[in-house]
Order: sequence, then structure tokens, then C-alpha cells
Amino acid sequence: MLVDDIANDILTLDDGVIFDSNWGERALFYNPGRSLKKGIYIATFKERDGANDSASQLSRDGLYRLNLGLSKSSYFKLFGPTPQRPAAGHFVSTGDDFTAIDLITPHPIYAWMGWVAVINPSVTTYQTLRPYLIESLNLAKSKFAKRIRAL
Repeated sequence: MLVDDIANDILTLDDGVIFDSNWGERALFYNPGRSLKKGIYIATFKERDGANDSASQLSRDGLYRLNLGLSKSSYFKLFGPTPQRPAAGHFVSTGDDFTAIDLITPHPIYAWMGWVAVINPSVTTYQTLRPYLIESLNLAKSKFAKRIRAL
């Protein structure tokens, strides 16, 4: 699947979802009416290695990594307890192969926050992830509501 295929599918989930860029990556945010400066992350697409995140070796031809945040309980069901936060410039220590293509893994940096990742998901893998994307959207909606109330 291509980034645009996935983004277009996620955009159909709710009118409040927007596709934008942040920190040099493309991402999907929940931000109805663009009420917040950026909105709340639902999913991101990392399309190249960076100084603090090269664990997936995205410099290989044609690769991108889809990343999304889950609830702690969903993360636990998939991978067990969240790992410790890594030191700056390092990756989480989970024993997972962060270079594997079409395999759902903990996010190499943000697994401690309950994020997961997959490099170049196939249609089958994306369908497995889709309920988690809906969960990520619902988490973003909840965080958005809290942030709007605090304004």
C-alpha cells in the first residue's frame, strides 16, 4: 500500500481528520475546524531516517513506516508491557527487528508511549491495523476534547 492510500482511508473515518506535515513527516491529525494549531496525532508516516530515528533503515529504496498510538491495554495485548523510554538518540530495547517489512512492531522510539509501527504494510496487514487506527482516532478525539476544554 502507498502512503496516500492509507491516508485517504483514514481521512474517510471522520470529518475532523486532516492530513498535514509536522517535523518533516506527513501525519494525520484530529483537528475539526482546525481549532488547534496542529491537532492531535492519529498516525504518522516516516519516509526517511533521521538523526534520532534510523532504526528502521528507511534509506532502503521505497520504504516508509506507518506509526500509530494505541491505548496501553491494546499495546499490552500485542506486545506486553511498554518498554522503558530510551535515551536520546537510542531505540527501545524490545528484541524486535525494526527493519522488518510488513510486520507490526513496537515503535522503535515511542513504544514507551504505546505506539506501534509497520514498514510498508500490505493490504492484509493494514486490515489488521485498521481497528487500531480507529482506536487511535478515538484516543485523539478524547485528547482533543480535553485540550479544547482547557482553552
